[in-house]
Amino acid sequence: MRLTVFGTGYLGATHAACMAELGHEVVGVDVDPGKVAKLSDGVTPFYEPGLEEVLRRNLDAGRLRFTTSYPEAADHADVHFLGVGTPQKKGEYAADLKYVHAVVDSLAPLIERPSVIIGKSTVPVGTAAELGARARAAATAEVEVAWNPEFLREGFAVQDTLRPDRLVLGVDSARERADWVAELVREVYADLLAADVPYLQTDLATAELVKVSANAFLATKISFINAVSEVCEATGADVTVLADALGYDARIGRRFLNAGLGFGGGCLPKDIRAFMARAGELGADHAVAFLREVDNINMRRRTKVVDMAAKACGGSLLGANVAVLGAAFKPESDDVRDSPALNVAGMIQLHGAVVSVYDPKALENSRRVFPTLNYATSITDACDRADVVLVLTEWAEFTALRPEDLNPVVRSRSIIDGRNCLERARWRDAGWVYAGLGTP
Repeated sequence: MRLTVFGTGYLGATHAACMAELGHEVVGVDVDPGKVAKLSDGVTPFYEPGLEEVLRRNLDAGRLRFTTSYPEAADHADVHFLGVGTPQKKGEYAADLKYVHAVVDSLAPLIERPSVIIGKSTVPVGTAAELGARARAAATAEVEVAWNPEFLREGFAVQDTLRPDRLVLGVDSARERADWVAELVREVYADLLAADVPYLQTDLATAELVKVSANAFLATKISFINAVSEVCEATGADVTVLADALGYDARIGRRFLNAGLGFGGGCLPKDIRAFMARAGELGADHAVAFLREVDNINMRRRTKVVDMAAKACGGSLLGANVAVLGAAFKPESDDVRDSPALNVAGMIQLHGAVVSVYDPKALENSRRVFPTLNYATSITDACDRADVVLVLTEWAEFTALRPEDLNPVVRSRSIIDGRNCLERARWRDAGWVYAGLGTP
């Protein structure tokens, strides 16, 4: 099939490349000529394992190309995926839909034959219906809007696109062409459906709520174990062993029960806040009021680590040398949006410390957000003469660290494990002062 994908950020570029990998002829569209040029050369503007190989393979095969031209895209296909960002509005919790509206407003007048716009972006419930009316008012041909939310995990995005754990499609069943829309989407994903990927067809509102509800649940699970870790810290209990015990309960499961610095990134924080904002607009704010405490617990973990760093430096960070290992919000990503690690590094610097940050992939993005921090080129460079070392992103090269790797370079043998990812006995046996979150 011939498809377009509007937006070539993390979601859009991944979806475009993977749809081409499934055999479709795909045009990726973006208003940023720089992004289009990079992608056309086979270079991703962000780090995602395996994506560049898929991108280059399909560029070389002629199944994938990128453009800034909306007329070219409108002429190319009848199936248009919408994968632009929906960031948090400045000064508000609500999602900013200006990029979504811009695509629809620019594309719809160019559509000259029956077409469908399929949303992938995470949007407030009710957006799809509004976009449908908006598109039909501007188009000269029949236009339908459906919603097919993404469930990508950074670091596993290619896998999650080519072999997702489910496909959800929301359609407006009141529209005459609803069955036509569903059939088109089933054709797009024919290989996945043949591989028995679960497929759920819903109304528009349900499809919009699936993604944000999933993110709210995961955020709640993470904040739950972090709330328990606060009790563990007050009692001397061990949250890691407690989480293992909870995880054996099939109703609960072990995943996302890792106490530590908490969640960040471009999805969970802004999505739960947008969920709260939309619920308030619908008069149902009481139903998700608990998410405010989920958010509060998550942010408290960051200030807790800053306090732990000050304690490790004798009660004050003024003039201390602090090594921060990790800047991305999670390993296998260069994404620093709302990164707990980078947030903590910035707060520690504001307390008067000299902060040296090292991350295997996220240094360039970090410099754009916090240009005043010092950025190291290696672990040993970051830890040179450090009074305390903070492990804040669980990259494999950090979890594999041994005390003897750092003994010759640090000024003080003190380490804070912000992800509870190190073997604390090894560090303590080697004479280090080890501190974790929710652990004795």
